[in-house]
Amino acid sequence: MKKILIAAVMLTLADSMYAKSDTEKIGDILSATIPIAAYGTTLYLDDEEGQYQFYKSYGTTLAVTFALKYTVQEKRPDSDDTDSFPSGHTSSAFSGATFIYKRYGFKYAAIPYLCAIYTGYSRVYSDRHFTHDVIAGALIGTASSWFFTIPYKNLNITPEVGAGYKGLQFNYKW
Repeated sequence: MKKILIAAVMLTLADSMYAKSDTEKIGDILSATIPIAAYGTTLYLDDEEGQYQFYKSYGTTLAVTFALKYTVQEKRPDSDDTDSFPSGHTSSAFSGATFIYKRYGFKYAAIPYLCAIYTGYSRVYSDRHFTHDVIAGALIGTASSWFFTIPYKNLNITPEVGAGYKGLQFNYKW
């Protein structure tokens, strides 16, 4: 699994060499940097359970994304010959951001989520994807990490917003 992760990151970073604008280049780099940061956090904390969860969530993200790309075969808006649906950059970025959120909490995921949103924006702005490609990529990345990731040390902090209230929900699994 580590080899697949390294290959995916290398391919994504290689894309940035051919970027036509700074916006596209930044989006390319963020799409690899966010999952690298997520995985790096598991290494830094010596979180072996988190590493295993990351492999499952990121691997599922890649598998679903590329299976859909080769099944749907939608062409890109810039008429490039490669498949557009869903956005792999966006699914990668949201997978990493959601992993950080689910495993370590919202406090650590706020900036990765903003970066993931920018990644999606950069794909549409650079005419590499349609909006629905980016939304599908975000949903795939989010769903796979949401499904395979459990909170680190059983603590989960979730922001809540409702009619007339805002707050945080704290959950601790004994």
